Amino acid sequence: MFKKVLVANRGEIAVQIIRALHDMGITAVAVYSSADKDALFVHLADEAICIGGPQPSESYLNMAQIISAANLTGCEAIHPGYGFLSENAEFAELCETCHIKFIGPSHELIALMGDKANAREAMKKAGVPVIPGSDGVVNTVAQAEQVADQIGFPVLLKSAAGGGGKGIREVDRPEELKSAFEQTQQEARISYDDEDIYVEKLIRQAKHVEMQVIADNFGHVVYLPERDCSLQRNHQKVIEESPCVLISAEERRHLGEIVANATLKLGYTNTGTFEFLMDDEHHFYFMEMNTRLQVEHTITEEVTGIELVKGQLAVAAGEELPFTQADAAVKGHALECRLNAEDPTNNFAPQPGQINHLFFPAGSLGVRIDSGVTNGSFISPFYDSMIAKVIVHLNDRDTVISKMHRILGELEIDGIRTNQSFLDYLIGTDKFHQGIYSTSYIQNEVLSDKEGFHATQSV
Repeated sequence: MFKKVLVANRGEIAVQIIRALHDMGITAVAVYSSADKDALFVHLADEAICIGGPQPSESYLNMAQIISAANLTGCEAIHPGYGFLSENAEFAELCETCHIKFIGPSHELIALMGDKANAREAMKKAGVPVIPGSDGVVNTVAQAEQVADQIGFPVLLKSAAGGGGKGIREVDRPEELKSAFEQTQQEARISYDDEDIYVEKLIRQAKHVEMQVIADNFGHVVYLPERDCSLQRNHQKVIEESPCVLISAEERRHLGEIVANATLKLGYTNTGTFEFLMDDEHHFYFMEMNTRLQVEHTITEEVTGIELVKGQLAVAAGEELPFTQADAAVKGHALECRLNAEDPTNNFAPQPGQINHLFFPAGSLGVRIDSGVTNGSFISPFYDSMIAKVIVHLNDRDTVISKMHRILGELEIDGIRTNQSFLDYLIGTDKFHQGIYSTSYIQNEVLSDKEGFHATQSV
């Protein structure tokens, strides 16, 4: 096992990785920007090195500085967390060149899955059902029109690179295609320096269901219970739960076998997540694969009892998986709410600023709160607005929802606006209680409900 690992991230995920390293007796090295000098993760690390200014390009995306910090401190491996360089094939290859273990899959597989068009083709070959769409990228509006005519409107235009909800446009009618194509291409160029676009059939009223896997170098693959991530706004997740209330044990096993077989065929190691859309008839269609730890990996840990960061470390160190498929059975139900520094009454505008008072109501059975902030922390305008992940895990879903209401009601944060009351409103809606919400639910129903959502947010 490694003796010293550098954590190339910040915030709550850096905190969780550092804690896992300490549990395993491994020295943790943090890198931080000048904006994060007083952050919790910096204080928790055994060593910490400032690698640049507040802009991500100056620090958390600065590959040379991160590699230099690892070499300077004698680290054998780098854990990238999620976001930043976690799905950067160039960085993974640079680690390999510098004889530092990148805790994740190979750079070749990161590159393959990072190009969404190529990933679709790889999944088709591996026997994974994919959403109808273009065979590879489309370079012109005329090509996009031809594909759209074949598969029918509505369609999605998607950047082949990147993720996180950027570079995506919904197109309902042929006359909207040209403008949407140009806008998507421009956003992709700005965000990823890559203007490749592909076209997919848009499946509305769908569930966003994802399944995480982890594989070692000895041919062992474990798939984990699915997560329902359908509560989204602008293609970004707000609330997640596991398991999905609409999926049967047989469907879980079937999807898990598809995912595990594809993982083996790809020669994929470490952890990754297969993301699917599920239609009304429970057909699953592959969307993309994230070659990293997910923000919502916590609910998977809760319903299985498996610690995924520790599993990642074991695989990266050349060990066998410390658990088997039998260990990954569903145990109860878990729900996660993302507490963000944003104003739901002002189009969810980010709310940077000082936290003057913070109270997390942890300390009761089944409650877990993952955060990178404390009293007095400053929410920076340079990074993601997530303050904490609030997780409840108990034996049954109704009890979980009831306790989450209590936790959100007791949670106190002053100095900045958050989406706390919005989260509480969401888990109180009828469609959430029935588990029948889709990916369009927040945008098309909740935010347009003048007497419901808007009334509660103005109180």
